[in-house]
Amino acid sequence: MQYYGIDIHKKYSTYTMVDEQGNIMNQGKIDNSIEAFKEVFREASGVNTKAVIESTCNWYYIHDLLEGMVDEVVIAHPLRTKAIASAKVKTDKIDATTLAQLLRADLIPKAYIAPPVIRDLRELLRYRASMVRIRTKVKNKIHAILIKNGINSPYSDLFGKRGREWLATVEVRPVYLLAINGYLQLIDFLDGQIKPVTREIDLMAKDNPQAKLLETIPGIGHYSAMLILGEVGDFSRFPSAKHLVSYAGLNPSVHSSGGITRYGRITKQGSRWLRWIMVEVASIATRHSPKLGRLHSRVAYKHGHNTAKIAVAREMISLCYYLLKKGESYKE
Repeated sequence: MQYYGIDIHKKYSTYTMVDEQGNIMNQGKIDNSIEAFKEVFREASGVNTKAVIESTCNWYYIHDLLEGMVDEVVIAHPLRTKAIASAKVKTDKIDATTLAQLLRADLIPKAYIAPPVIRDLRELLRYRASMVRIRTKVKNKIHAILIKNGINSPYSDLFGKRGREWLATVEVRPVYLLAINGYLQLIDFLDGQIKPVTREIDLMAKDNPQAKLLETIPGIGHYSAMLILGEVGDFSRFPSAKHLVSYAGLNPSVHSSGGITRYGRITKQGSRWLRWIMVEVASIATRHSPKLGRLHSRVAYKHGHNTAKIAVAREMISLCYYLLKKGESYKE
């Protein structure tokens, strides 16, 4: 049996191969190209081989490369691996060797490997979210110009039909007028990019039974339902709703010593996209669900609005888990 530990970087990777006794048989540095990987793993053909990589920004590409070259590819959870094997002396070769030895000893904390269809769904949903964020930044630029000139908009939606008509009549110096018109053109362009993606996501949600169940929860629509499904992937991999809450990073940090337990801020460890969408839908849900609204009021009275919003988000992700587990719609 051969065990490969691979320390991935943007343009290159460092690898270490050990045998069943832990002896280093091969080490080296290679480019992240198909040809370079084929050259290294050519000797692995006909031999039982395992390879481990960390969940870095380009793990998709390296994982798919390795799948056809070794018997099993393991994705290591970066934070948990660091907790097991932290070192004061840290180099690429040491990291690769540590990964290989942990793999040999079956001590790698494995991360979830989403199938290609889920990965593509995630990329589509994250792309739309990033485009919307860019558009929001551009809109804020126009708001900033108006504030700089002491102008207040009479419309709550400055970029709706009436708001745009009013914006065309605003009198500012030519340099600001040039900036406003340029930003408006950029907003129109971004709208043109966002709309077809939104339509595609809406069609996917309408054909997805799980999305339909999630949409019965107040505050969750087509996009948020698909984002939740995309980020979680297989719900059955979580043994309980608490594990899913932890994956979203919505669970409070715990400090326990001398019989005294204190709860702090949320851990924020896990899927930041899942955490973000649950906090977003929580703000809407409190206005449309009496049950979630009461939860928000009760927590806000003692701990403030932000903590209450997190509490509602935590409750909603638990509801998502139970609805999909039981195959039932949400009922107040």
